[in-house]
Amino acid sequence: MSAPTLHTAHTAHTAHTAAGADASDAVEHARDAAGRESWAEAYALLHAHDRHPSRALTADDLSVLADAAWWSGHVDESVTARLRAHAAFLAAGDHRGAGLAAWWLSYEYRSLGRPAAAAGWLHRARHHLEDLPPCPEQCFLAWTDAEEAEQHGDRAGALAAARRMTRLALRSGSPDLLALSRQAESAVLLANGRRTQALALLDDAMCAVSAGELSGMFTGWLYCLALTQCMEAADFGRAVEWTNAAMEWCEPPWTGRPAEAEPEAMTTSAAPGENPFRGVCRAHRVEVLDLLGSWALAEAEARQACREVPVDCLESAAAAYYAAGDVQRRQGRLDEAAVSYAHAHELGRIPQPGLALLRLAQGRADAAVAGVELALACQSDPRHDVLGRARLLAARTEVALAVRDVAGAAGAAEELDALAGDVPLLRATADTALGAVALAEARSGPALRLLRRALAGWLELHVPYEAAQVRMLLAAADRTVGDEEAARLELGAARTVFERLGAVPDARRAAALLSGGKRRRLPGGLTAREAEVLRLVAGGGTNKDIAQALVISEHTVSRHLNNIFAKLDVGSRSAATAYAFAHDLV
Repeated sequence: MSAPTLHTAHTAHTAHTAAGADASDAVEHARDAAGRESWAEAYALLHAHDRHPSRALTADDLSVLADAAWWSGHVDESVTARLRAHAAFLAAGDHRGAGLAAWWLSYEYRSLGRPAAAAGWLHRARHHLEDLPPCPEQCFLAWTDAEEAEQHGDRAGALAAARRMTRLALRSGSPDLLALSRQAESAVLLANGRRTQALALLDDAMCAVSAGELSGMFTGWLYCLALTQCMEAADFGRAVEWTNAAMEWCEPPWTGRPAEAEPEAMTTSAAPGENPFRGVCRAHRVEVLDLLGSWALAEAEARQACREVPVDCLESAAAAYYAAGDVQRRQGRLDEAAVSYAHAHELGRIPQPGLALLRLAQGRADAAVAGVELALACQSDPRHDVLGRARLLAARTEVALAVRDVAGAAGAAEELDALAGDVPLLRATADTALGAVALAEARSGPALRLLRRALAGWLELHVPYEAAQVRMLLAAADRTVGDEEAARLELGAARTVFERLGAVPDARRAAALLSGGKRRRLPGGLTAREAEVLRLVAGGGTNKDIAQALVISEHTVSRHLNNIFAKLDVGSRSAATAYAFAHDLV
């Protein structure tokens, strides 16, 4: 070999060695970045390194790439890297590593709406891990076992699995796993009605979160799980506190982008590099803001949440659309509300009871009754969402009273009362429904007592819209006992709140009741005589009853009803009754 050739070979060898060193340095830097949870940096380094076939990543490094890709918004790449990590662990005979990778694949496929693939990878995870001595990776199987047992109604099995998870977590010494196991056991206890124990365990888990003791993934998981758990359990105080903390954790040090797009124009995927939990936590915040009466901010946050939610968490986008629909409905923006509820439905959420109350506001009482009753019937296990059940029952009460089904309203209110116990948010909801029923039954004393207790509850919770609605009922109850001054005070206070919130239909109703019967333009182009007939229909009168009351023939009553149905574009007496209530004609 000639000298030039030897020189060339030596140069090539030196260059190859330097390149290998550079590649090794890049992987080390990526591992360091992952340790600091600088996921965008880790992803960029490993992604660039992985583009060269000669630079093979280890199974552990592929797992880091999968994590970094997920945090950076590249969900598909995360799954691909995780598949390769599983194969690498398996080739090395590392069943713990392979089992953990398989569990993560099951989790990711389930989030992506691929249940068959998720089930297959869960089976593989069990195959890898179940026969091993106790190890931290088995915590994830125990967590899955607890969830599956709960879904099948096996309360004892769910509690046993959650406690097995806790034992494994304690043995591992991992703060992450221990906090997650506390939350898992809390969820099982709460579903079993052991509220005090459940919330104590949840508080314990959240102490670790708020103290910054956990990794980013487990911090995000616990915030999302805890916020869902608090709202479903109607623990509004904890929901407010932890929602604020979650948003502080999610936000970058710089100011976020303002919300601009309308809900129907929104995308539903997080931008690369953003915290994937931000949109999910923001969707929870929307529900809290809605109750607190910050409606403009709630609607803006709903739009922002839909832009930020990752593709594997679209149920949070559905929740944001639904919350926006509720705000729009109560502000009288009925067409916009219908669009928002439709978007929520497209993403997999049953948009009830909001849609039923929208139909009631539109005068479609039959659709309102059917919608809320179907939603109640479809709720498989009310224990998992006590607040959701309470809201459906409250809407069932309101709709039933609108169509003069006092017995149906009373039944819904009684179930709500039994559900509420002494939980403040549920108690205020139940007292409102019970008071409305007592008022419809002309039981003024009980109505006043229940409604005053409901008002105190809503005011203590700082929930203004519901408090104003109770004031409207209180005004009616005050008038039945002849206390006009008290009625006007309640109406004035309610009107002020409605106007501040932008609840236009309710503000008009309060103003009309304050006017004390002054002449006003009737809705729907109705004549004064048609309005009289409609009021009597809404009061449950038959054609014969109305004819006798107005001293006209039944034929004339029928003619008036035909005109009313045509003007209001309704097809039944119940729909006309709902219209009368919605437009303050009763």
